Amino acid sequence: GLRRLGQMAARHLALALQDGMTLAVCLGRSSYEVINAFRPLTQARVNVAQAMGSIPSAIPYLDSSALARQLASKLGGQIMLLSSPLYVNSPATAKLLRSQPSIDRTLEAARNASIALVGIGGTSPKTSHYIDAELITAGQLRQLEADGAAGDIGGQFIRESGQLHPCTINNCMIGLTLDELRRIPNTIAVAAGTAKVKAILGVLRSGVLNALCTDQQTAAELVRLAERKRPLRSH
Repeated sequence: GLRRLGQMAARHLALALQDGMTLAVCLGRSSYEVINAFRPLTQARVNVAQAMGSIPSAIPYLDSSALARQLASKLGGQIMLLSSPLYVNSPATAKLLRSQPSIDRTLEAARNASIALVGIGGTSPKTSHYIDAELITAGQLRQLEADGAAGDIGGQFIRESGQLHPCTINNCMIGLTLDELRRIPNTIAVAAGTAKVKAILGVLRSGVLNALCTDQQTAAELVRLAERKRPLRSH
C-alpha cells in the first residue's frame, strides 16, 4: 500500500537530489513513509526546510519538524525549522507570524527549494489527519466539501478545478502558498485511495506537481473522473 508507494517515491527523490540543493518538506502520512524509506545514493549534502507549520500531536507522521529532522540527518545538510503552528485563529495573526524573522527565513528557504515533498489530503472525515489532530471538526470539513473544496495540498484547500478554494482557513495557514509551491521546480507527492481521488485530480490540475506516486486503481479512477467531468474530444 502506502509504504510501497513511499519506497518508490524515495528512490525517485534520491535520484533527483544533488549537492547543495534545498528540499522543502510538508507533513503527512505519505511524507512519513517516503522519509522512512529514503536512502541517499551519494554523499551529497542537501538542506531541508520545513514548508508548513507544525501540528501539536503525538501522531509521529503529523510532526513536520520531526520529519524534517529525520530527513536532514540522512542528508547531512542544514535544517530550517518552522517554529509555528500550522493554523492560527485569524488571518491577521497568520500575517503577523509570517513576518517574524525566524519564520520568514525558513519560509524563504522553502520558497527557494529545488525540490518539495508534499502531502495531499481528502475531505473525508474518516481519513483526515487534521481531524486526528483536532485542528478542524468533521462538521467543518464536511462544510468545506459542500462549499466546493476537493482536498488540500500542504495545508491549502483547493477545488477539483485546481484553483485555490476561497475559505478563511487558507488565510490562517502558516506555510507555503499554492502559488509558491507551483514555483518550486520539482514537486513530488505520494497519494492513493478512493477517498483522495478528487483531491488528487485537483492537485494535478493546479500545476503544482511534477511527479505523483500512486497505485494502479487510483490512477484508473483519476482517468475515469477526469473524463466524466471533462470528456475527451474525439478527432
